[in-house]
Order: sequence, then C-alpha cells, then structure tokens
Amino acid sequence: MTAVTDQPMTPAAIRSAELERQIAADPGRFRVLTGDRPTGALHLGHYFGTLHNRVRLQDLGAEVFVLIADYQVLTDRDVAERLGAYVEGLLLDYLAIGVDPARTTVFNHSAVPALNQLLLPFLSLVSVAELGRNPTVKDEIAHSRQAAVSGLMYTYPVHQAADILFCKGNLVPVGQDQLPHLEVTRTVARRFNERYGPVFPEPDALLSAAPLLLGTDGTKMSKSRGNSVALGASEDETARLIKGATTDADRHITYEPTTRPGVAGLVLLAALCLDRDPHAVAEEIGDGGAAALKRTVTDAVNAKMAPIRARRAEYARDMGQVRDILRAGNERANAVAEATLTEVREAMGMFR
Repeated sequence: MTAVTDQPMTPAAIRSAELERQIAADPGRFRVLTGDRPTGALHLGHYFGTLHNRVRLQDLGAEVFVLIADYQVLTDRDVAERLGAYVEGLLLDYLAIGVDPARTTVFNHSAVPALNQLLLPFLSLVSVAELGRNPTVKDEIAHSRQAAVSGLMYTYPVHQAADILFCKGNLVPVGQDQLPHLEVTRTVARRFNERYGPVFPEPDALLSAAPLLLGTDGTKMSKSRGNSVALGASEDETARLIKGATTDADRHITYEPTTRPGVAGLVLLAALCLDRDPHAVAEEIGDGGAAALKRTVTDAVNAKMAPIRARRAEYARDMGQVRDILRAGNERANAVAEATLTEVREAMGMFR
C-alpha cells in the first residue's frame, strides 16, 4: 500500500522502524497480540488502520493472536448489548479480509479463564496512583458510557497486560494513543520478572503508519458516531453513505487535510483503495467537484471491498463452521494460557 503520510520520528517511531527491519529479516521470532472489542460492525477505518496489517504480519510469518475482547466491552458501558451477534460479525470480518485460522489464533476473553486469572497477580504489581495517572484511562473515563466508573475500567490497562502476556506476546501493533497502556504491560512484565524470576518478555509497540481516516461527517470514523462504512455494507449502502458525506463549497478538488478535512478524507479513502497518492487522485478529479469526487470514492471502495464482501458472504452461509473456528482458537489459546499460568504459579511458589 502506498504511504500517504510520514510517521513523525519520535523514539517510538524510530523503534518501530527498527522492528519492521527485524520482522522482514526473521518474522518467526515475533508473537503478535492484537484484537477488538465486539461493540459493533468493523468499518473501513479499522481495515486501513489495523486489520490489513494483521494479515500482513501473518503472511510474513509472525505468530499472530487476535483477541475478541468480550469482557472489555464492559469497561465503558453498563451492559454488553448484542454481544453474540457482534462476536460473530467480527469473526466474519476477520475471515473475509484474509485472517487464516490455520496460522492465526482467534479467541475470546470469556473462553480463556487462565488468561483472566493472570489479572490477580498482575494487579499487585502496579499502584493505584500509577493507574490514576494513565492518560489513556483518563480519556476513556471521560468518554465512558457507564453510570459510574467501574473497577474494570480503572484496571483496564492491567487486563490488557494479561491479554498480551498470557501468550508471551513480544509485539503489539498500536496507535500513538495506546502507548501508555503498553507501557503498563512492560512495567508489569519487568516487575514480575524482578520479583519472581524471568517469565515474561517486555513487549514492543509497533506503531501504525496508517493515517487517520475520517468518517462521512468529517470527524474520526467511529462505530459509535454513525459516520462509518462497514466492511459488510452492500454496494448500494456504500454509495448512499458516501453520497451523504460532508464536503465544502469549493468545486476544485485538492488534498488539504488541515483546511479541507471533509474533502481530504474522501480523497484519502479513494487513494487507499486505489493504492495511489492522494494528491494525484485529487489532481485527476480537479474541477469535477464533490459529485465527481464521491463517484470516484464509491467506485474505488466498492472495487476494493468486492472480494472481501464475497468471502464474507461465503463464510456467512455456514455459521457452524465459523463458530468451530472460534472454538478451535479458544482451545489453542487455553492451552497457551494454562502453560503460562503454570509458570507463574511455579515462579511465585504456589501449590496446586
């Protein structure tokens, strides 16, 4: 995929560039943990932001674990609504984009008790003050849907540490905003090893180079904002959503993300689907105006998503097979989690 933005060379970005070189040289040394909360349909922002990267790492030869974080749905809401349907929807999307269950382990929180049991010793390794200072937790609390902040919300970074360390994950693809969470995981791993003996790696962050993909209203594409194009959307639904997207009064199409976010977001979406530079896409549309821009985006998205939609429909015809894939992934994750929990108990001197 053509790069459309330059990643700022922060220390995390420099480390990510080095990790990419190591992955290219020896992908088998990496065990990747990533995942999603089942809170709604995955959309194009997810695809270009994270999903295609999972398939890339899988295809390069890294060992990939994909978590359907059903327990973590409750971090920022009082109840988990439509959970079963959302879990199955995630599975269909994963399979449709190319996640291969023979090479990637897909599992869900609630089916792997040993993973969640790691939360108990891990909580003893961090202080309340440290959790309270976490900027990502502060932001999530500010945007929480809960009537009151729950203990699960507060300890969310430690639960994520259990997610990553249960399989001894050493590579976690994240966005810049998730770096504080990963630092908690690194702290937990380091303190456990210092206190009880070497068990866990300190995982690295692999920063996404994907640009922010805006929704149809010109703000960040999000499941909760109703401004996204779902991976499972039909051609007609996609056309309708894009037709209603926010643009501006200037008929000449340019790619200027700061001053023309709505137009630039559509241009970027077309560029990502076409694997082209967004400036070139904008120049080609030129004075065609918003109507020509939206036609270009609609055609590009529908062409890009056509094979993904076809695979999704094929898998959806046999949901028994899809559920079997999750059961097999859960069995694999359980075996890994039990082995890790046994190591933890032995390191801590516990009896079974």
